[in-house]
Amino acid sequence: MPISPELIIYGLIFVGVLVVVEGAYLTVFGKSISLNNRVSRRLDMMNKGQGRQDVLEQLRKEMAAHAKGTQIPLYSLLSDKAQKAAIAFSPEQLMLIMAGLSVAAFTALTMGTESGPIANAVIAGAAGIGGVYTWVGMKANKRMSLIEEQLPDAIELMVRSLKVGHPFSSAVQIVAKELPDPLVTEFGMIADESAYGRDVAEALKEMAERLDMQDMRFLAVAVAIQQQSGGNLAEILAGLSSVIRARFRLFRRVKAITAEAKWSGKFLSGFPVLALVFINVTDPGYYDEVRETALFIPGCIAVGMFLAANLFVMRILTNIKV
Repeated sequence: MPISPELIIYGLIFVGVLVVVEGAYLTVFGKSISLNNRVSRRLDMMNKGQGRQDVLEQLRKEMAAHAKGTQIPLYSLLSDKAQKAAIAFSPEQLMLIMAGLSVAAFTALTMGTESGPIANAVIAGAAGIGGVYTWVGMKANKRMSLIEEQLPDAIELMVRSLKVGHPFSSAVQIVAKELPDPLVTEFGMIADESAYGRDVAEALKEMAERLDMQDMRFLAVAVAIQQQSGGNLAEILAGLSSVIRARFRLFRRVKAITAEAKWSGKFLSGFPVLALVFINVTDPGYYDEVRETALFIPGCIAVGMFLAANLFVMRILTNIKV
């Protein structure tokens, strides 16, 4: 029996949501918003004629907007990821995008499928809201991974700058010019804030808390201790860079070791669902003889709970802190 075209339409709508959001993001804010860009968004904005203070205010406003979004019921689950991803869209704009995509998906489902309006509304809402959540999560994971990889290089560049006699504020400015995004924009904001009189250690601590990054906390603590008690900051940062690289190698090794267990858990939980979908598509009447029995619905609920428990347990077993 041929595969139902409705399933293909559902998948295409979800993929289309991701493509539309990414396209709109790049169209509104330009290619400089892309991750790992050689020319940082901060420098690109300054090259287009915006003043240094105006750029700093805009970037700080964007990064602080999502922290305030925790009071919005639907948006509260997304605010942390959006903050880590440094999404330039405001919370209100993301909510409007969710609503607009949900309406567009509902229209496409109504025109392309024979499902009822309630089913179309549920699927459209899942596609619009879930698509934006997925997109923001992908952005956050990629950005945090890039920052973790770039941080040791940034610290080593600061060490070389300190060894030739530059003050720490100048070393931060050098990092803000030489490295690619996304880390260069973060350090560029710190350099600008330092130029306007803010304490560098305080700015580093705020960035570490906003990104929820342990290695960045180590850097902020090291700079704060050196400011209070003195010492050779270049040697401290050189040791910190070695520790971060060692932790990063260990994390990669742990990730490789636990990869098999993680994918085994996902496969064991996902295969029964895929098998159920395949059976219903190829033979819709397969469960007709048992569908009306008293144990059918409780059995389905029990199986779903066991599959979810499998994912939860495997996540706990493979979540090794480094």
